[in-house]
Amino acid sequence: MNAGMNWKEHGRKIPKENLDRFIPNRSAMDFDFAHHALTEALIEARDGKKKEARELSPSKEAYRKRLAETLGLNRTRILAFRNKPQPPLHSHYHSASLHQQPLKPRRRRIPQSCSKVLDAPNILDDFYLNLLDWGSRNVLAIALGHTLCLWDASTGSVSEFVTIEEDQGPITSISWAPDGSHVALGLNNSQVQLWDSSSIRKIRTLNGVHHSRVGSLAWNNHILTTGGMDGKIVNNDVRIRSHVVGTYRGHTGDLWTQVVSSCLVPLQSNLLATGGGGTDGAIKFWNTHTGACLNSVDTGSQVCALLWSKNDRELLSSHGFSQNHLALWKYPSLVKMAELTGHTSRVLFMTQSPDGSTVASAAGDEFEVLGCFGMPDTAKNLIRMQPMSHFLPCLVSVETVITTSH
Repeated sequence: MNAGMNWKEHGRKIPKENLDRFIPNRSAMDFDFAHHALTEALIEARDGKKKEARELSPSKEAYRKRLAETLGLNRTRILAFRNKPQPPLHSHYHSASLHQQPLKPRRRRIPQSCSKVLDAPNILDDFYLNLLDWGSRNVLAIALGHTLCLWDASTGSVSEFVTIEEDQGPITSISWAPDGSHVALGLNNSQVQLWDSSSIRKIRTLNGVHHSRVGSLAWNNHILTTGGMDGKIVNNDVRIRSHVVGTYRGHTGDLWTQVVSSCLVPLQSNLLATGGGGTDGAIKFWNTHTGACLNSVDTGSQVCALLWSKNDRELLSSHGFSQNHLALWKYPSLVKMAELTGHTSRVLFMTQSPDGSTVASAAGDEFEVLGCFGMPDTAKNLIRMQPMSHFLPCLVSVETVITTSH
C-alpha cells in the first residue's frame, strides 16, 4: 500500500498520523464519581427529579451549587485522557539554584596590628639595599650588618646563618633561589656569594661582576640578575664557569636613585608600579609595552618600597616621613583600603610569605609580621622550581677553579 495513502476504517478516512487508539489511564480517574455521574443521570431521567430540581428555591439552588463545588460534583469529564503534568522534582540543588539570592562580596578584615615583632639590631638604614627576603620554604632571611639571620616562620625558630668577613661586608642584598634552599648574598665589596642553607656551606663566589656594592638580586630559575652601584645590571648563569651572559648599562650610581622602588604586577605582566622618594611621594603605574603612564596617586610622603599581592589586585606601599606607615591600595580604583602604623622610622624593606597572605616589614632595629594580604581563594600547593642540587657538583668544581685562579 502506498505510504502516502489514507487508511479506511468503517467507512471513515483517518489520517495516517492519528492511528493511536485511546487507552484510559486508571490512575487519573475517579471511579466513584464516574459511577455516580452515570447512574444519577439514569435515575433522574426515570424518576423525573430534574423537574423537582428546577422547582427548588433560589437559596436551596445556591446551596446545592456550593456543595457540588466543594465536593467536586460539578465535573462533567468521566474519563481522563492524560495525567496532569507532574510537579518538578524538589531537590535542594534545584531549589537553591532558583531561589538563591546573589551573595554580596565579603569584606575582608585587615588587621591593624602586627602578629609578631622581632628585634633587628644593626640593620642598615639605606634606601638602595635589599636586606629582607622570604623563601619558598617559609624561611625569612634578614641581613643585620655582616650577619645573615634566618627566621623559620613554621616553627618560630631564629638562627644566625653566617657572618661575612669585615673586609667583604656588610651584606647589601639577599635573594632566595626558587627552590628555597639556596640563598644569594650581595656584598659591599662587589662580590656575590651563593650559599646552601641545608649544609650551611658556601658553594660559589661570583667575582668581577660589579666594581662596587651589589644592592639588588633577582632569580629566574638558574639565572641570577644582579644590580650594583656601578650602574650595571648583569645576568649570571650560575651553572657555568663564565657566568656572565648579559650586561645592561645606562644607569649612573645606585639603581633607582630617583625611583626608589618598583615592582611588576604578578597578575598582569605588563603593569609596572614605581614609587618616588624624597619630595615626590607619588606612586605611578606604567604600561611596560607602550611606556604610557596609566595612573598616579599622591601618597603624601616618601615611598620607600612597593609590594604587589600575589592573590589580588592590591598594592602595599611603605613610607618614611612623617608617619612611617604602610598603606594598602586597591587597583585600579586606587582606593586606600587601610593605613597600618607601628614602625617608628622609615619602612625600607618588605617581603611576603610564599602563600602571599603575610607581609614582613623592617625598619629601624626591628621587623614586623602582618597578615594584611588576603588568603588565596583555594589552597594552592607551592610550586617549587627544579632544585639546584642537580648542578651542585658543577658549582663546587667551578668554585674551586675560580678560587685558585683569583
